[in-house]
Amino acid sequence: MAKKILAYIKQKPHFSHKDFVLYLGDSTDILNSLPEGSIDMIFADPPYMLSNGGFTVHAGKMVSVDKGNWDKSKGFDEDYAFHKRWLEACHRVLKPHGTIWVSGTYHSIYQCGHAIQSIGFHVLNDITWFKPNASPNLSCRFFTASHETILWARKHKKAKHTFNYDLMKNGEWAEDFIKKPNLQMRSVWAVNPPKKEEKKFTKHPTQKPLSLLERIVLASTNKGDIVLDPFTGSSTTGIAAKKHGRKFIGIDTEEKYLDLSQKRFQDLVGAGN
Repeated sequence: MAKKILAYIKQKPHFSHKDFVLYLGDSTDILNSLPEGSIDMIFADPPYMLSNGGFTVHAGKMVSVDKGNWDKSKGFDEDYAFHKRWLEACHRVLKPHGTIWVSGTYHSIYQCGHAIQSIGFHVLNDITWFKPNASPNLSCRFFTASHETILWARKHKKAKHTFNYDLMKNGEWAEDFIKKPNLQMRSVWAVNPPKKEEKKFTKHPTQKPLSLLERIVLASTNKGDIVLDPFTGSSTTGIAAKKHGRKFIGIDTEEKYLDLSQKRFQDLVGAGN
């Protein structure tokens, strides 16, 4: 990691190992301390504001969707203001060619999409992440939710962003039954939830599959680029970045998830390294 970039962040990292750095704190505060135009790509999986006392199905059992105070809605206006604050901070730190990916369900993604456009980002795609084995709908009063939306946007409309087209078209994506060999990758991706080995140190409640983040990292960055995740959770983004020779900065407000991130990183590289 370029030390001159991290030097702008006054607080001590929660964990640091060469080009993989984790910070405990508010993402907007830490983003605002970074120099302008210093980050190549951002992946953000912000709170979906779903923790409202409801229930869902996991592994055939009814479970609460309450994930923590960080996922509780404070009402439309406050939720929108929150999304606009962190997105503005992301826009400032992205390099001119940089891009941002934002994941969400209908509970949050439309607020994020509006904020993204109001700030000046230029939307490139809305990706439909189709979940082949989605949980059933308990109420049986509306359609079963089986996808998430991932918005991909560049910093400015006329910016020349990174897109590794040939790799997306001709790469090996065998697990995705929608992707046909040697044809352009479409904006609907079939990706299963995290595999068992990805949850060996326990699972983050909104953990994303490694194969999803690997695709995103490989599509929109090059080796040596700096990737940042402002809601890093268990740092699947960071694991994907490390596997493919990118640098990583992760931020989260929950210490237990940064500890989980550290375990996953050390398992990847070897605890003694």
